[in-house]
Amino acid sequence: MTPLFAHRRAAGVVLADVLAPRLAEVAARVAARPEPPDAPAGSRPAPPLVLALPRGGVPVAAEVARKLDLPLEVLVVRKIGMPGRPELALGALGSGGARYLDAALMERLGVTAAEAAEVVAAESAELARREEMYRAGRRPLDLRRRVVVLVDDGVATGATMRAAALAVRGQSVAAVVAAAPVGPAGAAGRLADVCDVVVVARTPPAFGSVGAHYRDFSQTSDEEVRAVLADVGGERS
Repeated sequence: MTPLFAHRRAAGVVLADVLAPRLAEVAARVAARPEPPDAPAGSRPAPPLVLALPRGGVPVAAEVARKLDLPLEVLVVRKIGMPGRPELALGALGSGGARYLDAALMERLGVTAAEAAEVVAAESAELARREEMYRAGRRPLDLRRRVVVLVDDGVATGATMRAAALAVRGQSVAAVVAAAPVGPAGAAGRLADVCDVVVVARTPPAFGSVGAHYRDFSQTSDEEVRAVLADVGGERS
């Protein structure tokens, strides 16, 4: 199978082209809504904000932000892997206390609540570590009335993106857009209940795994995440 993308940045360019018209539609719908009673007089909605899911989503999101001229920030999400098979997602954790566990999958695989709790505790500690490292003292995000665009390098089970959507849903956002370069044909349907719009640029019939569709799917380092955020991240004047 020939990979769809050379690397994550190339995938971000493709995703930006597919995302642009959908995001414009969402932004127009949000702009047409009546102003909420607590909105400051004469205020205008802030532009959409691209939120990268580290680590692999960061280089993808950086290209989306560049091409669409949007601010970029990071939203930390951690996968809850099956004990003994960490690559298999049982759910995910997100900034702000969001948690999603697939109870049906746990029952089918025989994973007990105690076993899941051990993984959740470990991943919670790692989430806190990364949150502190990536945000580097920057103030917490204010997502109120914003259109937020959640970007990852791919969608497989949808657990990570679901946790991210739940994390921002609780912050009075105007709309949640989930975006990824590649995913299975049913990816959008799995997220439709927590996202206003789901954009998956490529849905190959033989999906396999996210990494199979990249020529270079090497791990994104913490140093690369920090460098990208220093270069592209933050609000622009």
